[in-house]
Amino acid sequence: MSLVTALLYGALCVYMGGWYIGRWTGNFSLLLFLLSVVTGLYWLAERFKFRPERLAAAQNFDAQDAERRAELARQGVDFVDGTATHEARDALLRQPWWLDWTAGLFPVIVVVFMVRSFVVEPFKIPSGSMIPTLEVGDLILVNKFRYGVRLPVINRKIVSNHDPVRGDVVVFRYPVNPALDYIKRVVGLPGDVVSYRDAVLTVNGTPVPTTALGETFDDESQRYMARFTEDFGTNVHRIQRYPQVLPFNPDATQNFQRFRDRCTFDLKGFVCTVPAGHYFVMGDNRDNSEDSRYWGFVPDENLVGKAFFVWMNFRDPGRIGGFQ
Repeated sequence: MSLVTALLYGALCVYMGGWYIGRWTGNFSLLLFLLSVVTGLYWLAERFKFRPERLAAAQNFDAQDAERRAELARQGVDFVDGTATHEARDALLRQPWWLDWTAGLFPVIVVVFMVRSFVVEPFKIPSGSMIPTLEVGDLILVNKFRYGVRLPVINRKIVSNHDPVRGDVVVFRYPVNPALDYIKRVVGLPGDVVSYRDAVLTVNGTPVPTTALGETFDDESQRYMARFTEDFGTNVHRIQRYPQVLPFNPDATQNFQRFRDRCTFDLKGFVCTVPAGHYFVMGDNRDNSEDSRYWGFVPDENLVGKAFFVWMNFRDPGRIGGFQ
């Protein structure tokens, strides 16, 4: 078993090493699931086979030691040094390394798997598409049950809960490549008519109210950006865009394939009708965000959860806290 365990750990190291250097894309949910299953099998084997065998061996050792001491007593030897005996008994009861590093880790791994799958999951913001709400390097928490309970790994919803509302910041599996997780803000719900023309967002024929906040220098793009508040009624948040409106480029929508017929594009922007069971999302950094304008709608089954809290930013710990 020690050889089998060493081979399993070797495979784990190869998988994580290749993931780290970019040779392949890892799936942390699947990894945790497999680790839970494998360590769970070791835990069951320890509970019902290996530990009872060690206890039986120790009891047999105690019985033999008792017989030896009784025989020595009959021969007039009253004192026997028990140091070696205790060490031998402890060696019989000691859990081998391959069980300590598998069965011993099972409770921790399964708790992490359950919490991450059904309660809350941490993510790291890799890009500036959600500036000014979220900065590069923000470590955020995502509520996994807000939009329903989903089976881990396959992400199938088994219990419905709340539906997303306009203004929610959501993490979802990127429709073009579901192995990647994206984070954006919901601006259109199923059935909504969403328009973004000349940098004005309109939902169901009504422009979303904005208030100018002035300009600020954006470190990522190395240029000045105009900031605004955007008001969805139940959610007020900040957005930013270039001071001068850039023309919309319909040629940049090559990844927008499914339900493309529900949209019309021109150089000023687009108008889309959101299909049932889908959402239209945009980044708060409006002119520096690859979002639904370019690759389409987010299916409900791709939702991972609602982002709600920055738990750390090592470059700026003052960012810790909730956000809109």
